[in-house]
Amino acid sequence: MRLYLASTSPARLATLRAAGVEPAGLISPGVDEDAVVEQLAAERGAPLTAAEMVLELARAKAEAVVGELVDGAPIDGFIFGGDSAFELDGITYGKPHTAEIAQERWRAMIGNTGVLHSGHWVIDHRGGMLRGGIGGVEDAVVEFASDVDETELAAYIASGEPLAVAGAFTIDSRGQAFIRRIEGNPSTVIGLSIPLLRRLLHDGFGVRWHELWNR
Repeated sequence: MRLYLASTSPARLATLRAAGVEPAGLISPGVDEDAVVEQLAAERGAPLTAAEMVLELARAKAEAVVGELVDGAPIDGFIFGGDSAFELDGITYGKPHTAEIAQERWRAMIGNTGVLHSGHWVIDHRGGMLRGGIGGVEDAVVEFASDVDETELAAYIASGEPLAVAGAFTIDSRGQAFIRRIEGNPSTVIGLSIPLLRRLLHDGFGVRWHELWNR
């Protein structure tokens, strides 16, 4: 049983490997996330909620790699697409990309609590045939330490780590030192909830999690 990642995220790869699964391939989906969200919002006539946004982007990413070749061969297995966003005080945040934005967000997060929304979409592409997909969203509550000082904050931002991750923080690297508490599954914050992925495979396709173990 093979699983392909519509992602090149080192954190998602490490999470899968720790759970006993070596992906059959990592494929960059190349999705224009802003364009997808804008189009969906226009079609609905209303902005997407954070949960709707991550689910739709996860679906777009998984669907974007259908038909791709991995090592010269068609995809034969399940495709996983994921997306994450952080919601704080009713505002949804993606990746900050710049140090200035990351610093602004962190000053709002220190001593505060927010919700990390993680969207998942799984496509059955066994035998090289598209057989359907299923998705879901899992949330985790994240409480940040209240005693993070300017020196620590500057050092963390200078590391570059928070610039390319949803919410400008991680729990599997340097950022974990500044998080006080997590309510929910930690892998949700990383961007790939192993419990949710297991449920989607089981409920949607009758696949048991241990069938993917290959490490």
